[in-house]
Amino acid sequence: MELTEDQLKVAEAELQSQLPQSLKTYGFLVLRNRVKSDSYIVLVDRWPQFSVIICKPQYKEKTDLFKDTFIFANDEAILTETIRNSSVLDWSRYLCLGTSLPHMEIVKAVAAERNVPSNQLSLCHMMILKEASKLPTINSSGICLSTLDESHIDLVNRTWKFGNNEGAARMIRNMVTNFPSCCVLGPEGNPVSWILTYVYCALGMLYTLPEHRGKGYAKVLISSMAKKLCGQGYPVFCFIEEENRASYQLFKGMGFSEDPSYRETWYGFNDLNA
Repeated sequence: MELTEDQLKVAEAELQSQLPQSLKTYGFLVLRNRVKSDSYIVLVDRWPQFSVIICKPQYKEKTDLFKDTFIFANDEAILTETIRNSSVLDWSRYLCLGTSLPHMEIVKAVAAERNVPSNQLSLCHMMILKEASKLPTINSSGICLSTLDESHIDLVNRTWKFGNNEGAARMIRNMVTNFPSCCVLGPEGNPVSWILTYVYCALGMLYTLPEHRGKGYAKVLISSMAKKLCGQGYPVFCFIEEENRASYQLFKGMGFSEDPSYRETWYGFNDLNA
């Protein structure tokens, strides 16, 4: 069943009681219940005591390839039964889906039953800042901070690992216009380093132009954004790809920690041209 606006607020409180495993879906509802952005529907297997919750985007354009579907479940048998229902996931088109490793194995098995091909896009540590007091003291004197706006979308799109395409630009536009962001402005007033917030509330797309690296901008941005999100009552977390040891150490040094037993993974299902 699809949740109403009032039910979404109840679901947020329920997911909060199941942290940290529910953090990604909880973060989505925290933003969804406060900020109106790209259209999603939220499905549960039953109400009010749900075991599976699926956040499912509404596709408006064929190029909406980066609108993630994400899943949280506390019962694997019910998860399997739920996603076997053809009305829950649209297996006829490209599907970008993120969830924990054990849940993804279930999704992959159901996809295989339907002969839907899949490929792993990323495997990540989930890093959490439990308290703003854990942030180290960062000297930001002489650094000009601002927020990103629509004029910066092309710059972010060109430098993001999965970007430089129309679908990514649409996703970044939604992030820039609706969610918290922070950037360092260079001498000419243009962003030289930046960080954004994903639709599920995680920090991401942290990037510094090569010629401006080594100046401590990333630490300033992480600290600034973490304090902003904490001040608004939002969870503060991020996903770091397993092979990105530099970013892992950066966030760990900023007071973020992880549960070593938990991994979040993203898979693409079906062909991009499907």
